[in-house]
Amino acid sequence: MLLAIDVGNTNSVIALYDKGEPVAQWRASTSTTRTADEYAVWLDQLMEFAGYELGDIKECIISTVVPQSLFHLRNLSRRYFNCEPFVIGHDNIPGVEVRIMKPSEAGADRLVNAVGAFTAHGGPLVVVDSGTATNFDIVGADGGFEGGVIAPGINLSMQALHEAAARLPRIAIEKPDKIIGTDTVGAMQTGVFWGYISLIEGLLARIKAEYPTPMKVVATGGIASLFEGQTDAIDIFDHDLTIRGLFEISKRLKAK
Repeated sequence: MLLAIDVGNTNSVIALYDKGEPVAQWRASTSTTRTADEYAVWLDQLMEFAGYELGDIKECIISTVVPQSLFHLRNLSRRYFNCEPFVIGHDNIPGVEVRIMKPSEAGADRLVNAVGAFTAHGGPLVVVDSGTATNFDIVGADGGFEGGVIAPGINLSMQALHEAAARLPRIAIEKPDKIIGTDTVGAMQTGVFWGYISLIEGLLARIKAEYPTPMKVVATGGIASLFEGQTDAIDIFDHDLTIRGLFEISKRLKAK
C-alpha cells in the first residue's frame, strides 16, 4: 500500500492507496513539532478504523511546503514503514517541465497540483488553490508548469484585518444576505466573501486575456467549497486534486 502525504502551511492531508485505488483519507492541522512516533500513534488509530494496519504500508510519497516537518515524516517512513520516502522537489517529478525563470522557486504543492489537474482534466488550465495563500497556477497543453499568481489566502486576510484593526472582530466566513452591510459583521462578511470571489474572477479574467489559448479553470484547496456555485469563473471543483497528483507521480516513478 502507498501512503501519500501532502503538508500545507495550515492543514495536512494523508491518503492511503491500495492497488491503485484510494481507500482512506484524513486531514489534520499542520504541526512542525509532531514527532514520527506521534504521527505513528495518530495514523495507527485512524487506519484501524478503516480496517488497515501500519504494517500494510510499503511505500510513502511526501509533498511539503513546511521544511521543518520533513525530518519527522522521513523518520516516520523509515521507522514504521521500513522504506525511504520519495520527497517531491522542483527537479524530480517525471514528465513535468518547469518553465519559470527560477525553477527552484516552484513550490512542491504547486507542481503536484499541476500533475493532478493535468492528469484528470488535460490542459491548458488554471489551478486555483485556496489555502493559506491563494495560488493561480498555469498548466500548459503538455502538462508543463508555466508560472502563475500568488495572493493572500482568505483566512490570512481575515486574521490581518482583525489583528490590525482593534475594533474589528474575528468573524466566520459566510455568504451574506445582502451586499451592503448594516453592521460591522455584515460589512466584513461582504468584503471577505464577495471580495475574494471578485479577486478570483478579476485575476482569472486577466490571466485568460494574457494567455494565447482558451483555458479551463479548476479549483481546489481546503476552502474552495465555500465558493462552489457562487461564480461562473470556475469550471471544475476538484477537492482531491493534490492527493491525485501525488499518486500519479508515484505511478510515473514506478514506470520510470
